[in-house]
Amino acid sequence: MDFATLLQVLDSTVRLATPLLLACLAGLFSERSGIFDIGLEGKMLVAAFFSAAIAAATGSVWLGLLAGIAASLVLSGIHGLASITFRGNQLISGVAINFLAAGLSVLIAQDWFGQGGRTPSLVGGGRWDNITLPLAETLSGVPVIGPIYAELISGHSILVYVAFLMVPLTWWILFRTRFGLRLRAVGEAPEAVDTAGVSVVGLRYAAVGICGLLCGLAGSYLATGLQAGFVKDMTAGRGYIALAALIFAKWRPWHALGACLLFGLLQAVALRYQNIDLGGLTIPVQVMDALPYILTVVILAGFVGKAIPPRAGGEPYVKER
Repeated sequence: MDFATLLQVLDSTVRLATPLLLACLAGLFSERSGIFDIGLEGKMLVAAFFSAAIAAATGSVWLGLLAGIAASLVLSGIHGLASITFRGNQLISGVAINFLAAGLSVLIAQDWFGQGGRTPSLVGGGRWDNITLPLAETLSGVPVIGPIYAELISGHSILVYVAFLMVPLTWWILFRTRFGLRLRAVGEAPEAVDTAGVSVVGLRYAAVGICGLLCGLAGSYLATGLQAGFVKDMTAGRGYIALAALIFAKWRPWHALGACLLFGLLQAVALRYQNIDLGGLTIPVQVMDALPYILTVVILAGFVGKAIPPRAGGEPYVKER
């Protein structure tokens, strides 16, 4: 593999890791507050559809982004209502959201556009433009450093940079602010937070809302940045992979970045190398495509060490009288 090919693979890694990273951070906020969210997949899917649909209808990717975030927040509100207010089973609520999003997105797409459950291809202002960072063209001729800056760091859409900036921001919010301290405490000992006079319900709804916002960004990027429109089930299990990355990272932001880049690298390699020849043994394309999902199973099977979730995770809080 030459240097140019390596840069192309790493560039694809960054792009493919972006929706995973946003969804992973979304799950991080939610699960740190004690609300398990299996519905990341569904929120990303419905955000992808409404982003693409509104962007196709208006020609504005910004309106599409707002529509995607709004749709994701609606599903987050439903999950919060079922899990926090009515104290239902959080896992069942998340699975129900996934089924609802999968069916509803295709149904509405067929009704609106009549193209078999997809939206029209996005062009012009309906897609995110790539941003060329300062001095990218000037430094492109510098050996090693120039191509890395010009081709790997520069040339991405704004949501890619937002996703990577969200990592230090998430770390700062969770570990350097009063809100983050209370959010983590709610996931570990909600009764102590309640005793201190802080609303457990309010904090958990805030976490679920942040989760919906980030899932909206992830879904919007899928449909208007990574691809040029919405197709059926376009999330392709990314919500579940993000959950696996979250467990792999043991609910820590910087580790989540590394985990998502690892999954993104596997997807990039699978796309780049369809058939790999290892001394007469050819690895078929199906095996390469399955690599990210195989790693997901390996992680969830517990082969990466013991991952301890927040102590109050998955348990509805009942205020003592």
